[in-house]
Amino acid sequence: MKLTLIAALAALVAMPAFAHNGVHVIDPYARVIGPSGAAFFRIVNHETTEDTLLSASSPDAGMVMLMNDHADANGVMKMADVPEGFAIPAGDQRLLANAGDHVMLMNLPRKLKNGDKVTLILTFKNAGKVTVTVPIDNKRLTESGAGPTPYDAESAE
Repeated sequence: MKLTLIAALAALVAMPAFAHNGVHVIDPYARVIGPSGAAFFRIVNHETTEDTLLSASSPDAGMVMLMNDHADANGVMKMADVPEGFAIPAGDQRLLANAGDHVMLMNLPRKLKNGDKVTLILTFKNAGKVTVTVPIDNKRLTESGAGPTPYDAESAE
């Protein structure tokens, strides 16, 4: 009896790891400077096929773009638009982080401070639209963690 109870509890604990379908956006946050900023998060693809973050939009920004920071041949950091989006391999993840892939928020109509929130609508090739609430945290320098956080979101697949 005791062994059956332990096995049932172990299965219950493991279930959330297998319960996800589609994509899961983990631990989003944004940093802003004046009328622009950048959003960072981890995207986990729980499907057996690759997915791609194709675009992002926000009712809280005049323009939103998928961007990448990278060093050129001379070691100078450059920022570039990524019109093809960000691929997320099947059963894997992609980190959007400072000095790398990120979602750029431009023409912010209001001054945002720590604790404020913006809404992002992420459009994926397979998972469709995922709406994420992104808190502003200008002091944060760490990468997005494994979650869960109150701001995690997932596709409705």
